[in-house]
Amino acid sequence: MSFFIENWVLIAVAFAAGAMLVWPAVSAGGRAGSLNTAQAVQRMNREKAVVIDVSEPNEFVTGHVIGAKNVPLGELEAKLPATVKNKATPLIMVCATGARSNRGMAIARKLGYADAQSLTGGMGAWRAANLPVEKA
Repeated sequence: MSFFIENWVLIAVAFAAGAMLVWPAVSAGGRAGSLNTAQAVQRMNREKAVVIDVSEPNEFVTGHVIGAKNVPLGELEAKLPATVKNKATPLIMVCATGARSNRGMAIARKLGYADAQSLTGGMGAWRAANLPVEKA
């Protein structure tokens, strides 16, 4: 017991270091199924993934992933089945920051699109990676 009392600072540092190592895995739990930009490009090229931009139309026209289909988040549940008929098609959900696309991914999975994923960081990450952007 005296070891813990005499070395409480070392124990606290060890605990803090362990918490910092575990934090990325814990924080990613809510974003399970997210892709970085390189993974998204690979899925688009190799698996013919369809990019669904869940941004509002006024955001979509300012710039989006080339070939993306705009289905605003509020209309996703109603319009996604008509936009992508084959539920086995890989989907990449995109928005400005990645927050709405995570919700869009959950809606798509609820509709039966098992291979729906979200672009981490959204269009901000896409632009930061200097990937091509199309304006409507």
